[in-house]
Amino acid sequence: MAPIDESLPFLSVNIAILTVSDSRSRAEDKSGDRLEEMIRRDGHHVVRREICRDEVDAITAFLNGCIATPEVDVVISTGGTGVTGRDVTPEAFRGVLEKEIEGFGELFRWISYQKIGTSTLQSRALGGVANGTYLFALPGSPGACRDGWEEVLRPQLDSRHRPCNLVELMPRLREQLA
Repeated sequence: MAPIDESLPFLSVNIAILTVSDSRSRAEDKSGDRLEEMIRRDGHHVVRREICRDEVDAITAFLNGCIATPEVDVVISTGGTGVTGRDVTPEAFRGVLEKEIEGFGELFRWISYQKIGTSTLQSRALGGVANGTYLFALPGSPGACRDGWEEVLRPQLDSRHRPCNLVELMPRLREQLA
């Protein structure tokens, strides 16, 4: 893993968490709990957390609400990234994304492959940007959330990560809107 430059300041970011599930309640949301715990432990702020059904309109409404709120820097969802008929998180994300970050899904699946082998091809994890807000969709298992956070998002959302990170790009994400 690339080094952390301790001479630089840590900048916390504001993160919204969305659990996509037709069956989970807040009490049963282990993936959302895992994400929230890791995000807070690493010095960031959880500014919104919700559960919604695996429906494009519900997911899109949450995403649009977050990207319209300047206080939300990043949205991380868990669930709905599989290939069954009810798994529509990627379709909802693609409906609002301005730019997809292809490397996020590729890197997530590479990391996942090392743990679960070819079963990782069932994941349609993806990332991107909309209206200056980063959006990331992770699978619904606590292990996938751990891998996505610990091995990809935590380093990229640490302003001290070298040689580069997503935080340092945040001021420039809305250049096309100016």
